[in-house]
Amino acid sequence: MRAILLGAAALSLFAFSAFGADLGVAPAPAAPPQFTWTGCYAGLSAGGGFGQKDLTDTAGMLSPLSGFTSANLDTAGYLLGGQIGCNYQFSPSGVVGVEGAAWGGNIGGKTAPALPGAIPGDNATFKQTTDLLTSLTARAGYAWDRWLLYGKGGVALVDDRYSAPGTSGGTAYDLEGLETRLGWTAGVGVEWAMSSDWSVKIEYDYFGFGTRNVTFIDQIGGTSGPEQIKQDIQTIMLGVNFHVPAWQ
Repeated sequence: MRAILLGAAALSLFAFSAFGADLGVAPAPAAPPQFTWTGCYAGLSAGGGFGQKDLTDTAGMLSPLSGFTSANLDTAGYLLGGQIGCNYQFSPSGVVGVEGAAWGGNIGGKTAPALPGAIPGDNATFKQTTDLLTSLTARAGYAWDRWLLYGKGGVALVDDRYSAPGTSGGTAYDLEGLETRLGWTAGVGVEWAMSSDWSVKIEYDYFGFGTRNVTFIDQIGGTSGPEQIKQDIQTIMLGVNFHVPAWQ
């Protein structure tokens, strides 16, 4: 009797398996692949910037009759642009990459420099505007699942416009200057992958451009001379990236 019962049970199990196969019962779904930051991306970013411009009137062009002067200018404004780069996740948490970025906008300000020894009627204004800011950086970070905390550093370029109109000894002048300056940048940020293709980030960057001589040209009198300007810029940016190919 025991042998008969065991045989009946085996036959029932075989029949059930065959019936399930006839019905097309699917096997259990496979586990989703592990998330990785490896891949390339491109995106848009926007935010604000602020900085410091220190002018030393080495050529005496702002106050030719009253002596040399200097000015400290605080700047602020907005930036709009984008970034493109690639990441490689080389361990459970380590991520390295490279990124290029460019932003256009308007970070600027103006001030009225003090004119030592000025006579009544003398005046001067110093104005600066940053139109373009670009960078090429290496990135290194720590990832946990869909979050990435990273630092970055590399080289940067800035395009600036300068203006300094005024009057000295009853004679008007209108100084203009342009420059593209090479410097360095370093920053930190955090990025979150909200889906397999899209991520959002917030990032802080410092840009140091040192002290350089900028040639100012008087648009009225035609004279020119070097003005010494030291500058730095800080930015806070929000960005969104599209990743290609999608994470696997």
